[in-house]
Amino acid sequence: MKKYIPNSLTLIRVLLVPIFFWFVYYSQAPYNYLLATFIFIIASITDIFDGLLARRFGVVTNFGKIMDPLADKLLTLLALYALVSEPMKMMSIYVFYIIVFREVMITLLRHYYTTKKIYIPANVWGKVKTTFQLTGIISALVYYSLLYPFIPTYHSKFQFWFNIFFWIVTVITILSGITYLSPKERKGK
Repeated sequence: MKKYIPNSLTLIRVLLVPIFFWFVYYSQAPYNYLLATFIFIIASITDIFDGLLARRFGVVTNFGKIMDPLADKLLTLLALYALVSEPMKMMSIYVFYIIVFREVMITLLRHYYTTKKIYIPANVWGKVKTTFQLTGIISALVYYSLLYPFIPTYHSKFQFWFNIFFWIVTVITILSGITYLSPKERKGK
């Protein structure tokens, strides 16, 4: 039974992606951004726990190998796109494009390496990237859903500082991608 818990958490995260999307882009509910923020936080927590539990129980499944990173990328990229779009506009569209490019290229590179029986383990840069991305996204969503309604006149200042933060995130994202290109990472097991 324990071995199904990590996959169940991944499945929950997969199901939360379209719900998050709906609340951000289509919902007319009065607190749609607050609900989207709550869903994003819950989904991020499931990501943390499914990885911990999979390692603890020694569970590696084909479903988890495919769906875990897919759910992570979809959720993160949808949230970043929301931060680029109206009405939030919390970061530059170029930040979004660079991060999408990195994610697509590393996903393709990892797939290529896997076909060659070369396995690239997660490294510290990937964890730093994820931590900074999630911190930025959650902070921006919390600001927009909780603070913005009360201080809309300061929105341009918050936009400026969030934009700076996300450019820093972009640099970290690029650095984490470069580590996949080094010969040391290519050796595999």
